[in-house]
Amino acid sequence: MNELHTDPEATGNAPATRGRGIGTSSGTGIGTEASTTDGREPATASPASAPGPRPGTADPVKALMNRHHDLCARAVDHLEIAAGLEAHGVTDRTAARFRHRDVFSLAEEMYARFPRDPDAPSPHPAPAHRPGTGRPAPALLALLPGLLCAATVVAARSTAGRSRLALAVLGTLLVGLAVRTLLRRGPLAGPHRAASGTRGWTFWLLTYAFLGDGLLGEGLTGGPDGPWSPATAPLLALALAYAPAVWCAGLFTALAGRRLGTSRALDDFAASARPVLLGAFALFLGALLGLLALCGTLLGEHPAYAGAGALGALLLLARLLTAHGFPHAPAVALATAGAAEGLSLATVFASRLPGCSLLSVPVQTVTDAWGAGSVPALACGTAATALLLHATRTLTRASAHAVPHEPR
Repeated sequence: MNELHTDPEATGNAPATRGRGIGTSSGTGIGTEASTTDGREPATASPASAPGPRPGTADPVKALMNRHHDLCARAVDHLEIAAGLEAHGVTDRTAARFRHRDVFSLAEEMYARFPRDPDAPSPHPAPAHRPGTGRPAPALLALLPGLLCAATVVAARSTAGRSRLALAVLGTLLVGLAVRTLLRRGPLAGPHRAASGTRGWTFWLLTYAFLGDGLLGEGLTGGPDGPWSPATAPLLALALAYAPAVWCAGLFTALAGRRLGTSRALDDFAASARPVLLGAFALFLGALLGLLALCGTLLGEHPAYAGAGALGALLLLARLLTAHGFPHAPAVALATAGAAEGLSLATVFASRLPGCSLLSVPVQTVTDAWGAGSVPALACGTAATALLLHATRTLTRASAHAVPHEPR
């Protein structure tokens, strides 16, 4: 026995070997320390010659938990942690550095390891707002803006003079109040307000849909010499389309939430959520075009498929992005479309000034080829296309569906 203890081959003079059992230095364990094969403490080197800590000896997941302590503390499930990590730039490739195949498995470990006091009150007295998971507006309630607008149209067409104007103003106020109230709940509601100026540009776009095409046509022919006919059918169809917008947004949010619960990688979720988004968007467009055809037939007006359809698509995408925490791009898109429509009217009337006749040439060329409705179709269609491309990148992220967001 004494020979074994004094044999140089069995002492610390022999190279220390790594083991994989408990208490050995595998370089991959959490909270383990290096030891020699004979159980003695390793010799300590001088500070000048001591190497830095070995890679892998620290607990990288614990360090990540400390960095995102608030996120882990308020999370009600691992999906919120996964979405929060993605919002902070953590990808599946980053998760591999923490020895996890994807962000979801990394979030599962962080959620399981985070200490929680079972007797402590829940960090969420009420469930955190997630787009579409709040109290949904009933189906009949979503029809309220359309029904109010239809009643206003019927009342205005059955009267004349000041009574018609008063009824039109009152009906417009009621429809606007109904929409504003309904947007506080359901899948189109968001945890924060829209960007500054969004309401003003939305009101201008709807006003142009009601009066703009007629005014532009009169301006191009030297008028207006008197009142021109407003476009009631597109505005009524857009009001009636609020209900399909709510239902399609709710469908997208619900299906995306299911995909989030079953996906095992961020790329997988994005790939599965993108067809859901495009399908819900196409479903809404189909409903809107059907309503335009119906309203045009009942009111005996041109349905303005291109202009009103593009405006409806723009408004849906803008609200959907805002509800999921992306209000900046919708504000820019609405402002750009509204400014383009306003500029088209301004150039037509400014061309009547001496030496300014060339100002109306672009608008005149477009309207001669496709009609006055081509101006809102191009303005809103271009903005809606840009928002759709933006939505396919942002609304297919896990972070857009699992946790409340700060405006981005």
